Amino acid sequence: MVLVQLTGDLSWIAEPYAVSRTRGMADNDTGGLDPELQAAVREAAAQAIVRWHAGSDAAIANPSPELVTRMLAWSMGDDVPLEYGEFLQDELAVGAGVRAASPPVQAPPGFRAVVIGAGISGIAACVRLQGLGLDVTVLEKSDDLGGVWRDNRYPGAGVDTPSHLYSFSFAPHDWSQYFAGRGEIHAYIQRVADDYRVRERVRFGREVVRVVYDEAETRWHLHTRDADGTTGVEHADLVISCVGAFNPPVVPALPGLGDFEGPAFHTAQWPQDLSLTGKRVALVGNGATAMQVAPAIADQVEKLTIFQRSPQWVQPFEKFQQKVPDAVRLLFRKVPLYRAWYRLRLEWIFHDKLYKSLQRDPDWADCRTAINSINAGHRDYFTSYIREQVGDRTDLLEKVIPDYPPFGKRMLMDNGWFRTLRRPNVDLVTDGIASVLPLGVVTTQGETVDVDVLVFATGFDVVRFISSYEVIGRGGRRLREVWDDTDGRAYLGLSIPGFPNFFTLYGPNTQTGHGGSLIHTVEAQLDYVESLLRQLFARGLTSVECKQDVYEDFARQVDDMHAGMVWSHPAMSTYYRNEKGRVVVISPFRNLDYWHLTRRAELDDYLLGSREVDVTAAAPTSDGSSR
Repeated sequence: MVLVQLTGDLSWIAEPYAVSRTRGMADNDTGGLDPELQAAVREAAAQAIVRWHAGSDAAIANPSPELVTRMLAWSMGDDVPLEYGEFLQDELAVGAGVRAASPPVQAPPGFRAVVIGAGISGIAACVRLQGLGLDVTVLEKSDDLGGVWRDNRYPGAGVDTPSHLYSFSFAPHDWSQYFAGRGEIHAYIQRVADDYRVRERVRFGREVVRVVYDEAETRWHLHTRDADGTTGVEHADLVISCVGAFNPPVVPALPGLGDFEGPAFHTAQWPQDLSLTGKRVALVGNGATAMQVAPAIADQVEKLTIFQRSPQWVQPFEKFQQKVPDAVRLLFRKVPLYRAWYRLRLEWIFHDKLYKSLQRDPDWADCRTAINSINAGHRDYFTSYIREQVGDRTDLLEKVIPDYPPFGKRMLMDNGWFRTLRRPNVDLVTDGIASVLPLGVVTTQGETVDVDVLVFATGFDVVRFISSYEVIGRGGRRLREVWDDTDGRAYLGLSIPGFPNFFTLYGPNTQTGHGGSLIHTVEAQLDYVESLLRQLFARGLTSVECKQDVYEDFARQVDDMHAGMVWSHPAMSTYYRNEKGRVVVISPFRNLDYWHLTRRAELDDYLLGSREVDVTAAAPTSDGSSR
């Protein structure tokens, strides 16, 4: 595709260069082409890149939506609908670094924004607001940046989204692995924060306790508490909540847990310098975190007992711990167009490609274990893979093959999980834990298991959005009450009636269950917030509040779409749903749909307001807060 753009020669996307269909999550590096054809492509591409590097312009600098769709389809050996053309064109421009930067906004003097949280979303929000020329402060309760990548230091921690997708669009990185580990991700976050001077905007050790809207002043008061117990108040015209969904951690209230004599902790609170050598370890849970932890510690411990609540669908992880070859890293660094096309292909593989298989076919006969013919094919494929990985340990099959449709829960990546289960020092237990003893646990079947270390990979309070601080909006409405505690809803996952100029990044119904990247979603939301602010300030206005009917119509649309999708299927339990059975975490939209929804804000969806912003009102006090 780089060769086509640099030369303008479309014969490279015609016979005899037909690429084989990319299957699963693989990169399909050879494209299935004969060696002679591969050599011809590489030789022509090398010459074209050398000419470009010497100063020649690309023949097709900005492919049309029709052409970029055709090119992607050819490179994938797949059908890519033309409706994706404009989206793909924009994403290619972003990836290649050729999309024009937006000019600053003309905000009223003294207009102040506060971002809560300095993780992935908070850093993205700070960079965007700074770029718009706004006065922005980030409040972070911890002493460092990074959010989940700061906190989660457990063995094997890493990303299960390709590194080149799990990157800010404005800050590409020279990743050493196709799927980066926790250390490299955290270092990347730190580097971006330094490069974009985010750290200068962050007030560390300042926990937000309560956020209250003052109707008389038409602004927000953020009540804070420092690490030493000192309290204060920050004031803001705009608040963006970036506390994330995977917070706080959840540990089951097991009888006797307080009497356990060994280390007992959640994976997000992994003790530094903990040695597991020769220890008998109980790992409670078998979700994404457990599947990273278990293979990483199994060869250190004397005994690893994994307590599984329900089996998980797992797919091959072809590039697990694979390093990016130096030659490829060179191309990523020196040829932005190559990096852009690699990222664009990943977006198709990991974004909407699976969407059709998630729709429930009401006429499908075996609706408990699959929801349509495509989904049934996925089930057969994953089942065959699991059988192959289990090998002669057929006693495991009944425990590890799910009885619900593929993708009904978060699809997990096999980083050695089944190989670990086959080890002689590893037991997979499907009974629950009834109680904890000083040096062991008792299962629901009455069996005692000796344990030295108790590790909880039991997830987070995901359905209780914004639970780490209290939000009180117009008329004294508490957000927890508006959401009935666990029934979070927000227009576009961003905005709630009664809470003017308060936005939630990565809010309700924004996690992509069929593929995609958190960062992609967050940046789409920031595009929308920027669009709102630009239009607002252009009219001399200062606040927006989502209309009730817009909020309710969107919530109904979300629920109606989910009613026909896999995540509402009754055959399994999932953290995607609250106790009422409503899907509150996952987005029902294609990434394409959400991109369209967030490209441009419609002010007609909002109640609009204005006030004179007093410059002195935002001035910082001696203790660092603002008056």
